[in-house]
Amino acid sequence: MFDFLDQYDVWEAFWVTIQLTLYSAVGSLVWGTALAAMRVSPVPVMRAFGTLYINTVRNTPLTVIIVATSLGLYQTLGIELGGGTSKDISFKLAVLGLIAYHASFVCESLRSGINTVPVGQAEAARALGLGFFQVLTLIVLPQAFRSVVAPLANVLIALTKNTTVAAAIGVAEAALLMKEMVENESDVIFLVFAVFAFGFILLTLPAGLLLGWVSKRVAVKR
Repeated sequence: MFDFLDQYDVWEAFWVTIQLTLYSAVGSLVWGTALAAMRVSPVPVMRAFGTLYINTVRNTPLTVIIVATSLGLYQTLGIELGGGTSKDISFKLAVLGLIAYHASFVCESLRSGINTVPVGQAEAARALGLGFFQVLTLIVLPQAFRSVVAPLANVLIALTKNTTVAAAIGVAEAALLMKEMVENESDVIFLVFAVFAFGFILLTLPAGLLLGWVSKRVAVKR
């Protein structure tokens, strides 16, 4: 029934999807944390930049962002992000677009976690002479991260599924292979859909269950 799969490297396509997810997840967490720090910063310019970035990027379709990285950065400005083959450059551009988009959701999740930290703790830290950065990194963010494991898990799951948009700029991940198989294997089209649906379930369901368990284990007891 699944003999047609022998003609295609399904594992390689999903491996590219996994790499996109991992690199983009790490980048989104770092950039999203920086944006969250800007959103709560006492510096007006940083707060304004963070607010503008979040409101702009979060309301822009991901497809537009991904295509813009290819057409704008690479084809127009000639930015190659370290060079390599066109396949490598497309992969890096896709990661950049995914980071730029999902960091806004990481930021808002973290900001909601920051709001759960009692104001008195930050005030006590400042009374002891700690600066804003010290209060944020030593007092606020550790508690905020523990409070938002579940929302961050949802962002990770959405990111995994959104890697399919990378096919728009030719990244050879699962969605691009599925498109090829749909065109070539029209007689077993439902089996093609089933294979890729099952593949994404295997990627997202365990991650969701694991992070849900972690969320309960590290939750801050108020």
